[in-house]
Formats: sequence, structure tokens, C-alpha cells
Amino acid sequence: MKKKLSRSGLLVPAFAAIAVLAAVSCGASPAEAPCPKAAAPPSPTPPPAPVTAETPPTPEQAAAFMAGVEKEIRRLWVARDEAGWVNQTYITDDTEALSAQGEEATAAFVADAVHKAQRFQPIVAQLPADLARKFLLLRFAQTVPAPDNDAERTELASIESWMTSAYGKGQYCPKPGSRLAAHVKPGECMHLGELENVLSKSRSPEELKEAWAAWHAVGAPMKDKFARYVELGNKGAKEEGFDDLGALWRGGYDMPPADFEADIERLWSEVKPLYEQLHCFVRSRLQAKYGKAVVPDHGPIPADLLGNMWAQEWNNISDLTVPYRQEASLDVTRKLEAGRYDAKKMVKLGERFFTSLGFDPLPKTFWERSQLTRPPGRDVVCHASAWDVTWSNDLRVKMCIEPTEEDLVTIHHELGHDFYFQRYTTLPILFQQGANDGFHEGIGDTLALSVTPAYLKGIGLLDTVPKNEKARINQQMKMALSKVAFLPFGLLIDKWRWDVLSGKTPKDHYNAAWWALREKYQGVSAPVPRSEADFDPGAKFHVPSSTPYIRYFLARIYQFQFHRALCKAAGYTGSLDTCSIYGNPAAGEKLRAMLALGASKPWPDALETVGAGRKADAGALLEYFAPLRAWLEEQNKGQTCGW
Repeated sequence: MKKKLSRSGLLVPAFAAIAVLAAVSCGASPAEAPCPKAAAPPSPTPPPAPVTAETPPTPEQAAAFMAGVEKEIRRLWVARDEAGWVNQTYITDDTEALSAQGEEATAAFVADAVHKAQRFQPIVAQLPADLARKFLLLRFAQTVPAPDNDAERTELASIESWMTSAYGKGQYCPKPGSRLAAHVKPGECMHLGELENVLSKSRSPEELKEAWAAWHAVGAPMKDKFARYVELGNKGAKEEGFDDLGALWRGGYDMPPADFEADIERLWSEVKPLYEQLHCFVRSRLQAKYGKAVVPDHGPIPADLLGNMWAQEWNNISDLTVPYRQEASLDVTRKLEAGRYDAKKMVKLGERFFTSLGFDPLPKTFWERSQLTRPPGRDVVCHASAWDVTWSNDLRVKMCIEPTEEDLVTIHHELGHDFYFQRYTTLPILFQQGANDGFHEGIGDTLALSVTPAYLKGIGLLDTVPKNEKARINQQMKMALSKVAFLPFGLLIDKWRWDVLSGKTPKDHYNAAWWALREKYQGVSAPVPRSEADFDPGAKFHVPSSTPYIRYFLARIYQFQFHRALCKAAGYTGSLDTCSIYGNPAAGEKLRAMLALGASKPWPDALETVGAGRKADAGALLEYFAPLRAWLEEQNKGQTCGW
């Protein structure tokens, strides 16, 4: 369990504590003063075993055992996350080793505690509800449980740290004469951010293909280590009573794993028709731009044409897909650039939304300790994430912010994690996580749904608020390219991993299985030939960083449920796509009440607290996009949709 959360673009299964990797204080600017080496976490002290095999346990002994576990878990998680923060903001061999030591110490203790906790299972039903829930959550407290073997535990921790660092150090050095050489100075290399900029802005098929292939090469060296990671993670999960690591990840949703999988399929079946209509329209527009030789009829879309390195969100090609070009532009990026919004100013804008709802401001240490821009002269992980480093309101964000609309939305997402941490920071440490991990991922995005054209005009990022139906369809298309386009991607990453972890997909079929799922669910294809020498899953941060991903699919469902419930609490009676809860105290009170529960109650209780029912429901998302869906169906008449 980590307390760091990252952009799906935000880290653990439902009950596995969401990773808000705790951070260290190395001065206001790590770029100015390198962080000193963090001390290696001390060897964990096992919790006292208050009972013996001959003595039946009592509720009092169970309470004493859990108190010892929580005290030691706090100490170890803080030490681990301090080392993790240093590693991700200053990648060196030394910080990688320190991060691995923190992971190893944590994994050893949690595995031992889970084993000892089995002694109390016969009396769990007799325990107070809060204590019984802690025993349940403890089973899921380690995202990747370590084997009960010192050498294998050390090896697993080392592999995890190495893969994350390898991702963070990834770069591409264009050769003279290559298409991308013009994007950098001679001899310079391109990091992920620069390559993403090419994917988002270029409309040259050759440049797009080169940038896509350049980044995806980062995965190939990970394949052997990932396969060993699968073996070790599965061994640890089996020692804790699970069939494999994927079964552990699916087990933390307050329902049997089989029921959870069925529920996921139910939700996908509800939203799939909307996605297929969007895919059909976008493909036709891309074909009009690039021609049938690049975008064939009735086939999947080449992944490099969709404006995003992983084709997970398509909002960067909104210029090609805007329904009505004559309507006023809804592009906020130009306004951010014209207004000279730097990273801090953009984060302040996001903070203001939360404080308008009654949340406390971010602590002073947030501004001193966060990494908001890429520091010069060293390797860092720029993938956006939110942290509470010491599990005590030590809130931070790690990003490399650019003045773009996409990063403004990401800021709201990451601050959603931080303000969630803020609300439950006084709870016992096992309750310091979201009601499930999809809740944590959905909170910031819920508020981003309130970043409507009217709101943007109010803060000076739009000149006018067009109110005709054509403008509405333009805005809905823009939102769908992010929210709806993401749905199958949010589903397939863990479907791939579950099959790998169960043994259904062997090592010599990793990449083929990856692309089979991407074509089946997303309708996208690799833009260049791929083979088993490649390991394209490794080019997505959440795979090398051991971050379960189904949470992001759930978050896309939950956020519309939250939004509908909060709009109702605010007294709003208009359509969902025009509702903003900015500055509404009644909506803020509902939201804060849900967040304050942390994981102390099953997630249906938390959902009910905000007024959104007791089950995941795609109805709110479909209601939000109903105008666009009708428009798309009309536009796609006569076309053969699907792939």
C-alpha cells in the first residue's frame, strides 16, 4: 500500500491503500538543493503475537494486535514513501536502491502481519465493525505482496524500483536527418513530455509514427524483469491465500471477485454503444484528413493518430473532430499562454475551486515541497501524481506542468487526491484511503466536470459563452474525446494483466495479447509492426509502477454519478452538462462528508452519503452525453461502424 496517486492518465487496488507516496522535505526547490540521501528504513519489528496456537484469541487481543500493526505500518509507510519521493524526483542508482529497501521492508512486515492476522479470523465476526474492517483491509494493504523468502523479497523490491526508474529515465535521441531532429537542438534528446507534444500537435503521419515508436521502445528492456516480477508477485499472493496477484487486486471491492468482474462487464456493455458511435465519427474525420491509405475503411484506427501516446484520450485532435468549426473556439490553452499562467498560478486556480466548496487551503508545505516543473539537470518521473508523504496532511503534487488545458484538467485531478487525503488524514491509517480506488481517481475529475464554459468565462479563460445547440455539441464532443474515448482503455490494461498473472497469457505472447485487446476494446492498431521483442505495456507508467488500472474505468463512471448527486444537492435543475457546483456550500458539504469516511465504510455506504445510490451506474454518464449521442447517430447514418 502506498499513499501516492497518479494520473491515469492518479496506485493500489480498491482496498490496497491508494498510493500517495509520502514525500520528504528537501527544501523549496529540489532543483536548487539536491536532496540528501534518505536513511534506509530500519528493519521492521513484527507485531506482538498476543496469542498462541493453544490459546483461543479474544477481542481484546485482536484489538491489541491491530494497534501494534497500525503503529508499525505507519512508521514503515512513511519511511518507504520518503525514499520513494526522493527516487522519483531525483533518479539515481542510490535513490533507486533506497526506494527498493523501503519497499522490501514494507512488504516483509505486511506479509508477516497478514499471516499472523489469520489467527483472529474465527472471531472477526464478533469484533466491533471498525476493527473487523481493519482486518479485512489488512489483507489488501500491499499492492504486490512479497514472498516469504528474504532473497526473493529483496529481488521483487529491486525489480519494482528498477522498472519505475527505467520508465522515468526513458528518452529518445533523434539521429540527424530524422523527422524529429528538428524538434531538438543537435545532440539533445527528447523525454516523454517532448514526444507527447509531437503526438498532440503534429499532423504529419511520419512524425507521429516516429514519436510513437520512439517512446514505446522504452518497454522492451523491461520484459524479462516484468516476467520475473509476475512470478514473485504471484508467489506472494498465493502465500496470502489468493489464486494469483490479479485475484488479490480484484478482491478489494466489497464484493466477491467474480461479482466484481461481472459488474465491470455490465458497465462496459452500457457504455459501449456510445463509444462505438464516437469511434465511427472520429475515424471518418481522420480518414478525411489522412486518406484511406492511412486510415482504412471499417478498420481500427492507427494509435499514433489520436493525439495521445497511448490513444487513451483523444482531446488533442479536437481540431480535426470539432462538429461545427464556425463556432467560437473552446480552446483554453491559448488563454493560459496569453495570461502567462505558470505552474504555480495554474495550481492556485485548481485550489480555488476546492476552497470555494469549503475545503481548507493547501498547507504551506505543499508549495515548498511539490515538484511542479521538470527540474534541470537530473532525471525525474514527470508522470503526474499526488502524495501525502508522511500520512499527516503532508500534501504534494509531482508534475511537470505546461500551460495547457490538458494539464489544467490534470491539476484538478491530482488536487482531488490531495483534498481527499486532507479530509481523512485523522483516521486510523488503514482507513486512510478512498472508499475504493475508483473513488479516489474520480474526485478531481468530478470537479473538472464543473469547469464549464460559464465557469471558464468567469475566471477569464473564455471570452464568451456560446449558448446555441451547435456550441453545446462542440463542447460535448470535446468532453467525449476525453471521457468516453478513455473507457475501453481503462478496462483493457487490467484485463491484460489479469490474464498475464493467471498464466493465461504466457511471456512469449505478452505483446500479441496486448494488441489483441487494444483492437478488441479500443478499435486501435499499432502504427508500426510489433513483435514479441517489443513490450508495449511497459511504455505505460502504470504497468512498470505496479498500479492497478481498473480504478480509472470505475472513476469515469463514478464521477458522473458524483456530479449528478452534487448538482442535485446544489439545487441545480438544468442539464448535467451545464451544471457547475463552483462556490456552492451545500454541494461542498455533501462532498466533504463522503471524503471524510475514507475507507472506514464499504464503498456503497460512501456512495450513498453523497446521494448517488448504492451501485455503480453508467446512467449519469449516458444522461450527460445524451445530446451528443443523438447527434453522432445522425452523423453516422449510412456508415459501417465497428472494426
